[in-house]
Amino acid sequence: MRIGLVGPLPPPAGGMANQTRQLAGLLQQAGAQVTLLQVNAPYQPAWIGRIKGVRAIFRLLPYLLCLWTSARKVELFHVMSNSGWSWHLFTVPAIWIARLRHKPVVINYRGGEAEAFFARSFFWIKPSLKHVQAVIVPSAFLKSVFEKYGIKAIIVPNIIDLERFSMPAGTERRLEAPHIIVTRNLEPIYDIATAIHAFARVKTVMPAARLTIAGSGPERSSLECLVTELKMADSVQFTGRLENEAIATLYQQADLMVNPSLVDNMPNSILEALASGVPVVSTNVGGVPFLVTHNRDALLVPPGEPVAMAEAMLAVLGDRTMAMRLVEKGLESVRQYTWPRVRNRLLAVYRQVLAGH
Repeated sequence: MRIGLVGPLPPPAGGMANQTRQLAGLLQQAGAQVTLLQVNAPYQPAWIGRIKGVRAIFRLLPYLLCLWTSARKVELFHVMSNSGWSWHLFTVPAIWIARLRHKPVVINYRGGEAEAFFARSFFWIKPSLKHVQAVIVPSAFLKSVFEKYGIKAIIVPNIIDLERFSMPAGTERRLEAPHIIVTRNLEPIYDIATAIHAFARVKTVMPAARLTIAGSGPERSSLECLVTELKMADSVQFTGRLENEAIATLYQQADLMVNPSLVDNMPNSILEALASGVPVVSTNVGGVPFLVTHNRDALLVPPGEPVAMAEAMLAVLGDRTMAMRLVEKGLESVRQYTWPRVRNRLLAVYRQVLAGH
């Protein structure tokens, strides 16, 4: 197969960028010819990136040209899609150029904000979706959102690399001084402040506990101020964005991973934690309850409630038996997201689309 894979690439190393890069390599290993079309290519010249508004044109025009020329050599386009402006600026052009060039399109939709985005913008989304040959989504949550609007969607889960993320042998949890981690971008939708407030409550019971926040984003300054106000600067570390090897090492050094997001789809951070043998406490938003089950392979709490989050964190950290049960079930669950399990689903979609086209 000759596939035009459209999506972001690191840097920055966000969830969809990592999935795009990983998928490209796995498809090539499976024998496909992959043409990567990067939607977040560096600005040329670099100083254009500092000028809002204008910079969008300098990124969009080369992207459109790449789509047009790549259509000559690919059999289908696989487009990694998200909500908001990402949909309008990158997904929509890919759909219409593919139509003009008589190439089928598979939309791989991943936006955790899909429900709100569809509610306010479906009038503008629908005309483009009519010209898509298949929609694939990583979770039953997103499948239900599409079906609410009469669009059939096929579940093809995110992929976890168990060679990168694995539980180290002889892992022992630190009961007196647990290491808690948050591995989300520092943006409002991920509500890192609630995790910090919850951690403050944990410290009243476990004074030696420490928190590592791995990610970057516009909220870093305000979150650092919050940590200072709570007098926890010695216990909380902001690492900034970590590269692939460093993030895998961080999971192996953790006793608990917290996901405090307000909206979410199928967060890779949860899969990475499960694969690394790290217990998970997460909010029960969006697709998260479709990914993990409360009290089976994670503990789930309502969003924006630091008291409930702290209670769940203390429950895991204070009960070795519960922690090990969550770890064992998590390792069992994560196997369904490995490439050998996902590959046949994805290739079946490609074959169906090409046959129909």
